[in-house]
Amino acid sequence: MPVPTTTDRLAARADAAGLPLLTAMVRLLRGPLAGRHTLLAVCPNSDAVTRAALRAARAADAPLLYAATLNQVDTDGGYTGWTPQQLAAFVDDQAERLGVDSPVLLCLDHGGPWKKDVHAIEDWSYEATLAAVKDSLTACIDAGYRLLHIDPTVDRRLPPGTPVPVEDIVTRTVELMQHAEAHRRAVGAPPLAYEVGTEEVGGGLQTEQRVGAFLKQLATALDAHDLPHPDFVVGDVGTALDTTHFNPVQARRLTARARRLGALIKGHYTDGVAHPEAYPLAGMGGANVGPGFSAVEYDALMDLVRLERRLGQRSGFPDALRTAVIDSGRWEKWRHPEEQGLTFEELSSARQDWLVKTGSRYVWTRPAVAETRQQLYANVAPYRNADAYVVWRIEQQVMHYLHAFNLVGFNQVLLEHLPTLADGDRETG
Repeated sequence: MPVPTTTDRLAARADAAGLPLLTAMVRLLRGPLAGRHTLLAVCPNSDAVTRAALRAARAADAPLLYAATLNQVDTDGGYTGWTPQQLAAFVDDQAERLGVDSPVLLCLDHGGPWKKDVHAIEDWSYEATLAAVKDSLTACIDAGYRLLHIDPTVDRRLPPGTPVPVEDIVTRTVELMQHAEAHRRAVGAPPLAYEVGTEEVGGGLQTEQRVGAFLKQLATALDAHDLPHPDFVVGDVGTALDTTHFNPVQARRLTARARRLGALIKGHYTDGVAHPEAYPLAGMGGANVGPGFSAVEYDALMDLVRLERRLGQRSGFPDALRTAVIDSGRWEKWRHPEEQGLTFEELSSARQDWLVKTGSRYVWTRPAVAETRQQLYANVAPYRNADAYVVWRIEQQVMHYLHAFNLVGFNQVLLEHLPTLADGDRETG
């Protein structure tokens, strides 16, 4: 008989505890492993990032979460070109090729009305965007996703700056979870883990009081409808895409609230935080990193462009990338207030460079970008394996977070602790 893999053994021990593997991990992080580890969720915003994360998980002997937004991966292919099923197939194929023996869990990030750019840009009705989100949840479950982030914290029917009432967020969260659970049972899929809340300023859950009211009302509503409690609550812990700040004091306060629901806080926009090692100490259960890895991919490619120029070659890649980012219009959502009304060319050179780097993830698969990238790779091929170099650079940054979050060797820690996991109450630990 074949020897059970580490992944098989972990899954079997979670099953023995009557829990999804991710829920079992969270239970341990709330209990005997509290304050020691933070799970890493990588946004699969490109082929290279997705492969690099698998290589890092293999090297670190650590579990890996992929947190895919509806902009990245959806029924229409998203900006990566992947549907949920195609992402799952790609990850499975690459994991087998690389010999990855770590749990790899696909997760949905920010599943809710108007959380996909095209729904907001085209001003979809609430009914239309809600139906699309439900279709996306169905596709995620069918593809084997293990965690769904339910995030109905945007309502474009309200005046700008008006937060969605807490009771409406709760009602819509329950509706989307009911849809997911009904489909899961209908197709015989295993139990799911859930994530709720948001860190977005427009989501209206920035104050501790609002978060507390949301979690209290949500717990009551979930129990009334016999729905599972979430494993993660997204909270505002001071992070943003263009800062390096993390607020451990705020994180601890939010963690105390989330634990009453049986959950842990999950931080978004962890990209580039100055001290990621503070996350486990603050009790953070998980952290998402996305644009930061795409920025590393961009920097690695610009290194190759400089090599190409020294060789007297010109692929046209930088110009194709810049044009694609501008034409996408995606850079508009990162405007500063004082930049309103300015064209891209009227912005400072530093801001233009930042916006191209940040927006690069949206256009990697555009034909002109993909074609000139391949020409760049061909131009430097005699001197460097370009693809291996780019993936290695990203892998090093993924490893940076795995070390900071104390996840190196974490599979073995899980194997040690899962057999002793008890099905305690929601305030365990």
